[in-house]
Amino acid sequence: MEMITSLMDPWAFALALSVAFIAGIVKGMVGFAMPMILISGLSTVISPELALAGLILPTLATNGLQALRQGWRAALESLLRFKGYLGTLLVVLLISAQLVRVIPADVLLLIIGVPIVLFAATQLAGIPLRIASPPSRAVEISIGAFAGFIGGLSGVWGPPTVAYLTALDTPKADHIRVQGVIYGLGAFVLLFAHIGSGVVRAETIPFSLALLVPAFVGMWLGLKVNDRIDQKVFRKATLFVLFFVGLNLIRRGLT
Repeated sequence: MEMITSLMDPWAFALALSVAFIAGIVKGMVGFAMPMILISGLSTVISPELALAGLILPTLATNGLQALRQGWRAALESLLRFKGYLGTLLVVLLISAQLVRVIPADVLLLIIGVPIVLFAATQLAGIPLRIASPPSRAVEISIGAFAGFIGGLSGVWGPPTVAYLTALDTPKADHIRVQGVIYGLGAFVLLFAHIGSGVVRAETIPFSLALLVPAFVGMWLGLKVNDRIDQKVFRKATLFVLFFVGLNLIRRGLT
């Protein structure tokens, strides 16, 4: 605890715990947005670099739970189905993580936010964007590379993945599980990538550990809600979360 309070004020730490709880609820409901909520909320009171370090372990742990909720066989099937996308994402993520101090943060936020808002808005307006399933190798690799690039720099690779799965019209249970597999392996790589970049170190690990409990409690509540909604409601909820997350990223990029 002393190590955490040496990094931030007690009130900032209390706010961080609250943000992790809210991120967990949303994560349980729609399967994503934890890194985005954490990086957005935590960055208002602590440095973006410390916020990035804080989200690593909660993201890794909750995605592991999400991926294995229907058993390891289902998780393995999802892994094999999206192996091209996932392989590209992980390789690019590992490389781009080393550029975390090079590219301006405002530029990165706009790169993520603008296409996500456009995608979510057109979907909610009833203008469908569909990708044939299974997708072509070029589409799979291109989207995986984009997601990995922004993921290594910001810890946020959810929006392109969710947009991709939504465009494939993936069923709710598969949507949630595939997200868990993809984000979980990505978070595992991100952990070691940022050990190398210096973001994750002995001084910042206790803070990330402290965020695990509120994240898990929030996710448990969110999963209860997810179990009660159908595919149509799930899709709309996913798109609304994408839309507002994208707007927030654009706001931060412009300000």
